[in-house]
Amino acid sequence: MSSDLSPFHIAIPVHNLEECRSFYRDILNCEEGRSSDHWVDFNFFGHQLVIHYKEKSAEEPHTNSVDGKSVPVPHYGVVLPWNVFQEFSESLSHKGVEFIIEPYIRFEGQVGEQATMFFKDPAGNALEFKAFKDRSQLFAK
Repeated sequence: MSSDLSPFHIAIPVHNLEECRSFYRDILNCEEGRSSDHWVDFNFFGHQLVIHYKEKSAEEPHTNSVDGKSVPVPHYGVVLPWNVFQEFSESLSHKGVEFIIEPYIRFEGQVGEQATMFFKDPAGNALEFKAFKDRSQLFAK
């Protein structure tokens, strides 16, 4: 794995462009880039996230059981530095974000020890933010 990661690009559907624009800009503090009346670019922690308008789907989200919790699939997010995770999760709580899975520590004291949390944007897209106590264990088995 290279220590100099390339930014990823992800485009996601939203049925409420202005509400999601506000969420990513004002709640997650992502800088807004280019936009049109159907899409908005964001600097998503150094990566390019684009929200695209799409009519609301009636499809129910899928979940998988992990640690006895219902993890939404698909989901996306960012691996934050350990010391930033706590600060970020507290900021989200203060801004009224409802967690699907409250921030907690997985594999405590084991290989791959990590903090994780899940929540949804206003369009129902699931996000996971995590942090590793030792980032070199990101892909540890």
